[in-house]
Amino acid sequence: MTDAGITTLAVLGVIAQVVLAPLLLAGLLRLAGVRGPWRFVRETLSGSELWLAFGVAAVATAGSLFFSEVAHFVPCKLCWLQRIGMYPLVVLALPAFLHDRRAARYLLPLPVFGFAVAVWHMLVERGVISETQSCQISAPGGCSVKWIEKFGYVTIPTLAATAFALIGFLLAIAAAED
Repeated sequence: MTDAGITTLAVLGVIAQVVLAPLLLAGLLRLAGVRGPWRFVRETLSGSELWLAFGVAAVATAGSLFFSEVAHFVPCKLCWLQRIGMYPLVVLALPAFLHDRRAARYLLPLPVFGFAVAVWHMLVERGVISETQSCQISAPGGCSVKWIEKFGYVTIPTLAATAFALIGFLLAIAAAED
């Protein structure tokens, strides 16, 4: 059960990365003055951005709880900081239900913060940045422990960074259409 759950979450993370790549490309092309792909993305997602962001946040929150409560992985200091950025995002169900795109503006700092912490965590996990003393005592093995590694690169901070990036992108689209 635990390994199947971990693999399922890793596969969902890879699917999110596959979805995120063309969205980011369309955004970059828009910045370069090419409007066609961006227009297609906005028309395709129009009205569903908040629901999609809520779905990603709900899966990420459930995955986080699965890792700690079912798989019994002890969250480190950086994991807790990422949870601070992710857990409140499940409130996106309410503005999505009310069709209130203004909420995207107020919630956008959460995925930006969470993404920054997740990237920092990935760098600590890979030994690029030394972990702090508080990180070392926050969980068994500290913040550098790779509790999972699927497909050669998918770890818990990688999943978090992917979810935060996708949510941030969706909220940015919703906020821009207001």
